Amino acid sequence: MAVHPFLERLRAGPLLADGAMGTMLYAAGVDDHNGFEGLNLTRRDLVQSIHRQYIAVGAEAIETNTFGGNRFRLAEHGQADRVRDVNFWGVKIAREAREVAGEPVFVLGAVGPTGIALLPGAEVSADAIRDAFREQVDALVEAGADALILETFTSLAELRLAYEGARACCDLPVIAQLTFTEEALTPAGDTPEEAASALDAWGAEVIGVNCSVGPQGVYEVVARMARVTARPLSALPNAGFPARVDGRFVYFSTPGYFADYARRFAAAGVALIGGCCGTTPEHIAAMRAALGGPRVGRARLGGVQVQPTPQPEPVEGAAAPTELARKLARRKFVVSVELDPPKGINPSKLLAGARMLRDVGVDCINIGDSPMARVRMSCLATAYLIQQQVGLETIIHFTSRDRNLMGLQSDLMGAHALGVRNVLALTGDPPSIGNYPGATGVWDVDSIGLVAVLKRMNQGEDWAGTSIGKSASFFVGCAVNPNAEDLKTELERFRRKLDAGADFVMTQPLYDIPTLERFLQVAGPIPVPMLLGVMPVQSYKHAEFLHHEVPGIAIPDFVRERMRLAGDQGMHEGVELAQEFLAEAQRYVQGVYLMPSFGRYEMVAELVKVLSQPVRR
Repeated sequence: MAVHPFLERLRAGPLLADGAMGTMLYAAGVDDHNGFEGLNLTRRDLVQSIHRQYIAVGAEAIETNTFGGNRFRLAEHGQADRVRDVNFWGVKIAREAREVAGEPVFVLGAVGPTGIALLPGAEVSADAIRDAFREQVDALVEAGADALILETFTSLAELRLAYEGARACCDLPVIAQLTFTEEALTPAGDTPEEAASALDAWGAEVIGVNCSVGPQGVYEVVARMARVTARPLSALPNAGFPARVDGRFVYFSTPGYFADYARRFAAAGVALIGGCCGTTPEHIAAMRAALGGPRVGRARLGGVQVQPTPQPEPVEGAAAPTELARKLARRKFVVSVELDPPKGINPSKLLAGARMLRDVGVDCINIGDSPMARVRMSCLATAYLIQQQVGLETIIHFTSRDRNLMGLQSDLMGAHALGVRNVLALTGDPPSIGNYPGATGVWDVDSIGLVAVLKRMNQGEDWAGTSIGKSASFFVGCAVNPNAEDLKTELERFRRKLDAGADFVMTQPLYDIPTLERFLQVAGPIPVPMLLGVMPVQSYKHAEFLHHEVPGIAIPDFVRERMRLAGDQGMHEGVELAQEFLAEAQRYVQGVYLMPSFGRYEMVAELVKVLSQPVRR
């Protein structure tokens, strides 16, 4: 039977987990009166930023912000009916942080106690508590947690219910942890030996201690546990006793002190090492430096200098930049045209259209990836045919909708080998809107994560850090919608795509200069080349359909009015409107991609003429 990757990693040596989530949220000015877990629904950006800080300093495992995500704890904040949402998004936020960071980090689904006393005759039964844990774990597993961490339990009795609830719905590795007092007893009176023996007998994959009274006390407890079990041990102490200073709780155990104990834990054979209440990225950075290992990264936090990352074995040199990349680097105004792959197996019409566009001076062809979730020929196969038979470079629109993480990388390596290296990273339209509404989307990563996957390949590695033989040379694009109703969220995602390493950007279709100018003013300087999307309208009916029924497209009133007045000359008017727009827009962007509707390639060929005129800057 195959060993779970998390357990396999523990066998290789100490794995460094992250530090406190609540401490960091509190430091960011969030109080816990409404519960930290609810921030998974209201402040996802803040929660993700904390995950990313821990990943940046070398954590190999991050805990989800779901410690109090059971129905009883959430009921205290009026959220008992949000168990699934809180826990599902807790995992999704952590996974996205991992994907954006581009590091092979484990996501641990955090489960804490209910806070309900298990007393004879209590109003809440043991069965109800067990079911609450199962409900929480169900959501954590659904969202893709790599393992479960049951933590800060004060008694074996409740931990047993949590463990049984987890086992009732999944077979993920379980890290089962108790907290201990200064007397090396759980608050319920269990000794380290009793606790370890019980957890071993249940079958918990990892046994350990978290929170408690600081590193020294935790060290003594795990040393005693080690005498009675051969299971991997975990130690995630808090930063000593907190003191209240100016209305806030302050912990005094220093990063250097934690670094010393990280070495002690490792020497004692502890497999999972990290921090709990009061620990911060500074503590984890110091522990990373003390432990060394493959996840040591460059950072300076709180005066702690973390050692440089050991470089991977050199790989063969990367291929030359794509022609598109070279043209944009030379500041040539680039013209691309989007062609949808054929709906059947005959590409003749598409290839004929590509040849005609080549002859009028188009620089490259965009190939959609089953756009609008309708079955079409593979974008990769279509791109290869165009490059081989027409001699035009292509940009493939590549979505994370239809392929899991393994399939994504396999197809991308194949694309690179075939010379298809310009890739627009997209999340993809949901299958429910297409001609196979019963099909399921995969979305192991979204467009942000896909950018990160591509950039990792450009470093010569797949997502898991395994060499792919040589550095790839993908030229990676991302999308942005200047027409978005929630422009703030759109720009936040756009910036995250840029942070993940996007090399160029392509916009949704635009139709007027004021909209473009407003977007550029709000977005600020864009550090990569931008290709402007333009879809000429064919008729007044077409303009109305695009404006009212196609998400992401907004056609100004004056354009729709001109199309109405054009009557049966709508196609000619649509070309003229697009030409006028492009003549002005060239001063703002580095290229354009034209989208012909209904396969009318000759219509966009007319637009290319205006693009040969001098640009007014």
